[in-house]
Amino acid sequence: MDFDQFLLFVGVGLLAQVVDGALGMAYGLVSNSILLALGLPPAVASATVHTAEIATTCASGASHAWFGNVRWPLFWQLAIPGAIGGFLGATFLANVPGEAIRPFINAYLLILGAMVLLRAFGRRLSRHRVQHTGVLGFFAGLLDAIGGGGWGPLATSTLIARGGGVRSTIGSVNAAEFVVTASISATLVWHVGVGHWPIVLGLLTGGVLAAPFAAWLVRHLPERAVMAAVGTLIVLISVAQLAQRLL
Repeated sequence: MDFDQFLLFVGVGLLAQVVDGALGMAYGLVSNSILLALGLPPAVASATVHTAEIATTCASGASHAWFGNVRWPLFWQLAIPGAIGGFLGATFLANVPGEAIRPFINAYLLILGAMVLLRAFGRRLSRHRVQHTGVLGFFAGLLDAIGGGGWGPLATSTLIARGGGVRSTIGSVNAAEFVVTASISATLVWHVGVGHWPIVLGLLTGGVLAAPFAAWLVRHLPERAVMAAVGTLIVLISVAQLAQRLL
């Protein structure tokens, strides 16, 4: 890979991390979709993205902690079950093709995206907060490993849609993602290895550079604007991927 291609992946990592750090999702989805389009097998693409995410999620989580965006009880409730789910999902992905499950994930995300958009426009869908955060973390980690991305959309969208504060939810989910990503990456590297270190380096360089700005951005954006952006992003990604399956 030449220097121009390296800069391309730096740009991909930078854009993905700005979106992920500000909205609490989409680094894995953006990066993984590009790698799959380049022809990498799902398990290898997921291993490459999650290896890069170890550095980016560390930088993002530290930035959110610095700006006071992390609610630590929520962090632990998500991180430990998420790491367990990530380990099981990565083990599954290394042995069984993960493509078949994606339409079901996209359909779920489409529903969540619509719920978040309704709340952004003033509709309170439920007065009850998520009661079993650990279960949510487990399944978010499981599906993130299998689909090569999705921790943020699943965890952030569910918590915000059910009444969680935007800033503390995004900060806590992003910080917990470091623990989940380390679990997934270690498991996939053990099973399939990583043979694309220049891509990993490009993705993590762009992601680390963007992390502090993204954490600052979520602290200063209006809450409804962030919710509208979260919902729109999920709906667009889900519709596009479902349409690609059907066409």
